[in-house]
Amino acid sequence: MKPSFKLDIAALTHVGLVRESNEDAYLVVRNGRYLERIESSLPESLIAPRTEEFAHIMMVADGMGGMAAGEVASQTALVTAVHQLLAASRWALKLDDPATRESKIAEMWERSRGYLSRVHEAIRAQAERDPSLAGMGTTFTGAYCVGSDLFVLHVGDSRAYLFRAGDLQKITRDHTMAQELEDAGMVPPGESLDPRLRNVLTRAVGGPEDDIEGDIHHRELAVGDRILLCSDGLTGMASDAQIAEVLSVARNSEEACRRLVDLALAGGGRDNVTVIVASLMAV
Repeated sequence: MKPSFKLDIAALTHVGLVRESNEDAYLVVRNGRYLERIESSLPESLIAPRTEEFAHIMMVADGMGGMAAGEVASQTALVTAVHQLLAASRWALKLDDPATRESKIAEMWERSRGYLSRVHEAIRAQAERDPSLAGMGTTFTGAYCVGSDLFVLHVGDSRAYLFRAGDLQKITRDHTMAQELEDAGMVPPGESLDPRLRNVLTRAVGGPEDDIEGDIHHRELAVGDRILLCSDGLTGMASDAQIAEVLSVARNSEEACRRLVDLALAGGGRDNVTVIVASLMAV
């Protein structure tokens, strides 16, 4: 069954107004399979001229480390993730069969955990081979959109949001010291945390831990929804209310990306900023 909507996707990155290099990286890909009829004695009512199943993958990584190490980490994360996808023997491209839906989702999550583990290992191995890259790591926020389902795999403080009917919903949870303190109730009402704690990650891909665990999230989508993936160069410079305002007025995803980057720069542009926006439109 073909989806009743299409995705309008755009992405944009900017070095910001303070940093000399851009350690953010992003990638948007479309994967799938198709069958195209070349010649047949069978009527088209039995074998269609062409059938296609596909999904979209969107990824944002914000690297960290001395010199160029952060850039190496974020790029390595995305390249390794894509190689894992290309080597996969199975892709979840149809989840509309009630008899197999839950088992296919469970299998997909298991494969995703394996992908993330191998990305983690690749970054650590690269740092071990090159002392100049020691201590590098990266955030990773990846979204997989198939049919009306959105799946998000997340590590670090880049974020994924769902914007629906004027409401901006934060899907991911930051892996930062600030978030840990807030979750533990250690921030008195009315008091604000030291802003530096918001930059202290408690979990990163390629970090010192032997194993990495990513958070997984699932949302069901509807026409009119917008998906936002971004690095903290946006969320550190703009409030959720400001981001929601941009998403509510932008005519398309390209305009939304441009306005969001401009918003981050107007807020100070103290970090690299990267955004991906996907808008679900009726066919």
